[in-house]
Amino acid sequence: MEYYNYIKSLHLIFVTTWFAGLFYIPRLFVYQIEAFHKSSPEKEILGKQLKLMAKRLWSIITWPSAILATVFAVWLLILQPQWLKQPWMLVKLGFVLLLFLYHIQTHIYYKQLQQDVVKKSSNFMRLWNEGATFILFAVVFLVILKSAINWVFGVVGIVVLGILLMLGFKLYKSIRSKNPDA
Repeated sequence: MEYYNYIKSLHLIFVTTWFAGLFYIPRLFVYQIEAFHKSSPEKEILGKQLKLMAKRLWSIITWPSAILATVFAVWLLILQPQWLKQPWMLVKLGFVLLLFLYHIQTHIYYKQLQQDVVKKSSNFMRLWNEGATFILFAVVFLVILKSAINWVFGVVGIVVLGILLMLGFKLYKSIRSKNPDA
């Protein structure tokens, strides 16, 4: 199994690029939604460019990374099936399922915005942007600590992080309302 570490490395690389896409695409959604509410010709110019950026990010980086991260993860589990008997791995897989649900919902938002259907506010997308962060924290703590019990403390930490992010978001919103260019 000398190739095991190569597979693990590829898995981590594609997990990283997957998360990079999941972190950035909601920011593009924020800009698309804000551009949608501008007047012509700015609306059309920005809208076209932001759609192109989102399309490239989503189609060339995010989706392929999700697929490849999954392929290498399955390969690792085939090589190390005993992991499936460990409680921390089962909890981790639950968070991975949650990540896929987040990814699919993000895909729905992507498709809507590509068709100029704006159903969510830019503020909603700023909050949505934090979803992948919460999942990343949970998975990293589970993998490093390898404990299904200690993950409870990780979740408490995630809740605290969420509260801090919400407070930061409110502060940013307050600053932005006073200075729209911030």
